[in-house]
Amino acid sequence: MKPHPLLLLSAVLALTPSSRAEVKVGDPFPVRNPAIGGALAPVQGKVAVVDFWASWCAPCRASFPAYGKLNVAYAPKGLAILAVSVDDSPEEYDRFVKKFSPPFPVTLDKGHALVGLVSVPTMPTCYVLDRHGRVRFMHAGYHGSETDESLRREIEQLISEN
Repeated sequence: MKPHPLLLLSAVLALTPSSRAEVKVGDPFPVRNPAIGGALAPVQGKVAVVDFWASWCAPCRASFPAYGKLNVAYAPKGLAILAVSVDDSPEEYDRFVKKFSPPFPVTLDKGHALVGLVSVPTMPTCYVLDRHGRVRFMHAGYHGSETDESLRREIEQLISEN
């Protein structure tokens, strides 16, 4: 059986040093990339928070209720939240999602294609994107109310921009 072309491309990109460039503030976020199976549709054209998390990460567990509150407050104003799991175990991913029942889309980054492409520094890390898909803010780690307040300010700023 021949491997699927996207799997081959993902493997090549994962092994290519230049494909693992760190995404920083000011950079375009790879919302459209064949290595991740197409587009991250929920975030295109919106102010977005793309959060990388893992079921084994205690700060990740603390961040999910806060992201739920952000979703309630700002989704009607144009915010999209997408949580990307780096779990190796689909069962652990499923347990986490069932336990927290997030009101925003979550996905499992099988094979770590996106996390490797972005070069995520730690779990959790979230990238706050403007409507054009450019990283405007980044939060490595989750620090409770400090992170929550920063995210609210940043989201409000980006939503108010035309």
